[in-house]
Amino acid sequence: MFNKLKARWKVNTVSLVLVITTFALGGSLCGYAGRKLLLLTGLERGFIWILLYILLVTILWPVCVLLISIPLGQFTFFKNYIVKIGKRIARKKNIDKSTTIKLAVFASGAGSNAEKIIAASKNGLQAKYYNSIKDVIQNEKDSLNWEVALIVCNKANAGVIQIAMDNNIPVLVIEKERFIKADNYLPELKKHNIDFIVLAGFLWKIPEALIMAYQKKIINIHPALLPKYGGAGMYGSKVHEKVIAAHEKESGITIHYVDELYDHGEIIFQAVCTINDTDTAETLAQKIHALEHTHYPVVINSLLQKQNDS
Repeated sequence: MFNKLKARWKVNTVSLVLVITTFALGGSLCGYAGRKLLLLTGLERGFIWILLYILLVTILWPVCVLLISIPLGQFTFFKNYIVKIGKRIARKKNIDKSTTIKLAVFASGAGSNAEKIIAASKNGLQAKYYNSIKDVIQNEKDSLNWEVALIVCNKANAGVIQIAMDNNIPVLVIEKERFIKADNYLPELKKHNIDFIVLAGFLWKIPEALIMAYQKKIINIHPALLPKYGGAGMYGSKVHEKVIAAHEKESGITIHYVDELYDHGEIIFQAVCTINDTDTAETLAQKIHALEHTHYPVVINSLLQKQNDS
């Protein structure tokens, strides 16, 4: 338990003891102060007295803890801790009041990543995944209200379309001329109130007008460790074949913002898998898919959380 607390609060053993001591002494002080203040009211112990006592303790606790933290050298920790609690309460209130964030998933193929993202939006995120990307996640237990509101596909027979139909999600099948040179389907995205775009195996280059309309709100997942093995024509099995041919010892996934160039935008997150001497492009693809399915929904949630906080 203590090791988990040290990791969660990012403190050493001595600091952990001082933090726990501050919690205990601060709690005792606010309880004592609450009783003393109630004595001044002349109320007898009863239901109203208990309610007022709980209210006073709730109000006094941050003040008492901060006071105790000063001589114990833990003021900075508890100031940040109390601010974090306040932000979390405010954020939950905002989430309750706000509308659901709507995502469009762009895909060209079978749609396995899209399926995982849809499942995460409907059923929530599995907590066991958080530890593996704790540097990306700021608030492990928080989750926004978001949904996949539209599937965008450039192939009328792609498997992702059936996944969308199974989940009662609208599908927009696009054609290249309009996507690249005309209105970029921006009116359709606005019609569905799309707030954020996720590329999940989408093979066309995103036009500049769409990038400008959704600045820092379009992300992609690439099946290699960028900047290696990226660029035009580097997708799917072609990437894995290149990696195997180069006798790399590691590969992985890269989640990045989308800009005007293929596989070029700012890197958000990477996860690594090892490559054995017996691996082929097919077995490497299986490892990469496992990383994609594990991490992509969680990183999406984290990015939406950060944007909501800013």
